[in-house]
Amino acid sequence: MKPHLLPTEKSQKEFYQHYHDKGPIVMLNMLKYRKVADYANAPALDPGHEISGQEAYQLYSAATLPLVHKAGGEVVYLGSSHHFLIGPEEEHWDAILLVRYPSAEKFIAFAGSEEYLKTAGHRTAALEDSRLLPTAPPTA
Repeated sequence: MKPHLLPTEKSQKEFYQHYHDKGPIVMLNMLKYRKVADYANAPALDPGHEISGQEAYQLYSAATLPLVHKAGGEVVYLGSSHHFLIGPEEEHWDAILLVRYPSAEKFIAFAGSEEYLKTAGHRTAALEDSRLLPTAPPTA
């Protein structure tokens, strides 16, 4: 199965169309770490020695969290995970992360900022696969 590490042009457009001007959003992140981080696509960020995907994600988090806060966002929850209680038996995730942003626009500005893009390679190096699901409170 093909890993999902970056949004597609279509998914970005649909995200904007659906969540634009709708208020706060919470991003559900489902993360599967690589056993060994792969910095082939981000050699400038390579720490110079072998590290695990989880360690690379910690580097990503340390660099990204101040930018999340700058965008008005906050980590709501971070926890380890494994197999579903209800769901595909063969599918598992290492960690679940919930991040709240004041709006889709704030998230887009954060994710497209030059500061973020400089260190986003840690995320790609860290993850074997991921899911990012935007959510919003129900309306009326």
